Amino acid sequence: MGFCSFVVGKKMKLDMSRRVRQKREHSWGEKTNISLETLDYGSLASATISGVDWTTLPDDSVIQLLSYLNYRDRASLASACLTFRLFNGDFCRDITDVALSVIAARHEMLESVHFGPDACERISSDAIKALAYCCPRLRRLWMSGVKEINGDAINALAEHCRKLKDVGFVESDNIDEVALGNLNSVKFLSVAGTRNLKWGSAAQVLSRLPCMVCLDISRTDVNLSAITRFLSSSQNLKVLCALNCPVFEGEVDSNTMQSHKGRVLLTFLNGIFKGVTSLFADNSKNVTDVLQYWRRTKNRDKNLDEIVVWIEWVFSYSLLRIAENNLKELDDFWLTQGAAVLLSLLRSSQEEVQERAATAVASFVVIDDENSAVDCQRAEAILRGDGIRLLLDLARSCQEGLQSEAAKAIANLSIDSKVAKAVAESGGINILANLAKSMNRLVAEEAAGGLLNLSVGDDHKAGGIKALVDLIFKWSSNTDGLLEHATGALANLGADEKCSMEVAVAGGIHALAMLARTCKFEGVQEQAARALAKLAAHGDSNSNNAAIGQEAGALEALVQEAAGALWNLSFDDKNREAIAAAGGVEALV
Repeated sequence: MGFCSFVVGKKMKLDMSRRVRQKREHSWGEKTNISLETLDYGSLASATISGVDWTTLPDDSVIQLLSYLNYRDRASLASACLTFRLFNGDFCRDITDVALSVIAARHEMLESVHFGPDACERISSDAIKALAYCCPRLRRLWMSGVKEINGDAINALAEHCRKLKDVGFVESDNIDEVALGNLNSVKFLSVAGTRNLKWGSAAQVLSRLPCMVCLDISRTDVNLSAITRFLSSSQNLKVLCALNCPVFEGEVDSNTMQSHKGRVLLTFLNGIFKGVTSLFADNSKNVTDVLQYWRRTKNRDKNLDEIVVWIEWVFSYSLLRIAENNLKELDDFWLTQGAAVLLSLLRSSQEEVQERAATAVASFVVIDDENSAVDCQRAEAILRGDGIRLLLDLARSCQEGLQSEAAKAIANLSIDSKVAKAVAESGGINILANLAKSMNRLVAEEAAGGLLNLSVGDDHKAGGIKALVDLIFKWSSNTDGLLEHATGALANLGADEKCSMEVAVAGGIHALAMLARTCKFEGVQEQAARALAKLAAHGDSNSNNAAIGQEAGALEALVQEAAGALWNLSFDDKNREAIAAAGGVEALV
């Protein structure tokens, strides 16, 4: 039977003028105009809906499709779905118990199920039991955000999924830690970010797991006593990952906890890379990036390969979460260790790891969302580590998740003027301009945000003008974030005489006037009017003034822009007097 994977894609959300963006969202129908309410579900067995192959639908579409089906309709999926073996639901928050149970019931060949950050908020232990009963070949199960995972669900996995090797129950509110001790086949286990674990009993039962080689307890309230138990009593444990565990870090003497009986403890205390290095032979001791050293090593040990692949995976998860939380006490960590680890993860051969690393870079560099402020030291640490080239390479990927996350990282980093100059000199403007042409709105939006940030500096006025104008026409009624980025970039570019001519030639005046006249998003209207005002300022040297005057609604937009500026100024008493003295009241009338 052939191999088939089922991937549910990733989606993100943007805002701001010279902007940064960290948070994620998702939606249905990005690449298709299919309506769930009007689907002929009877045609699903042929894998075609309204002329579209449903198995190729993008992003969250298939998940929502499954959620809408009744029992008869679900049954018709059977002949088309029996060969799915991989299911990847990163960033998909629409998945429910019903949908996951249907997937499990109709995909008995499933071997790997992965739901990434915040994907399982509507999933309960019942769906996990359904997976266990229906998918006995399951080898890998990663779920993020399941609120409670009870003993019945874990015991069902232990009983029915005898080949289960890699389990991640992360970011949960409650896990039955005693039942975890029944997962006798599991080699790799992560409970990172999980709250309310009883570490006394957890250390006792998990230490007895006969096959467990790697355990990740990062971002938990684990204590020194439990970690000591893991290191001294576990039968086959080789790696214990405990990144950002404040209780343990407050109790431990860092000089005594690097390793124990050949077991490696990975913490912030003595250096992440230093810990990983101890897995290798002596000739790795002097390398700067031990993960890259491993990737380049020939004739590698298979067992060690599995461990390092897992280490990359859990590092990318934890560093993304830590970056999003942006704790002040970790400022030194990012400069001394974190940036270097993220740069290494950008070089991973695992696309999911690369993508999470890019998202983490976009997040960790931001120190103030509302004011679009970045930490220049962090941004320049990425620059010094060749991170701009790495991110631009990822932006060229054919994988849209990588495209959008790399573009977002480039955009946020480019708020720093040194990074912006490096992006421009490395051909980043052309890369972002090409991404702005994407049929995926989220990719186009991230690219437009990057062009917006690059349009600010005088030394690297952004190209991509035609792409920005075309983007406005393509998405004119779709989204405020994307349009605000595009109009903001054109407003910045319009302040330059040469660029203003290019905007006019590319049809920018017509596009901006259209938005100023018809766009329902207030911020976009304001940006469009500001851009028209900048273009009008160069009327003496080109025909912009005449073109603006001929566009319906353009003059009204400029009048409103001027009136709005006077209105804002008028809240100050002295300004009101000055406006009146300058004839501003009569001008407004």
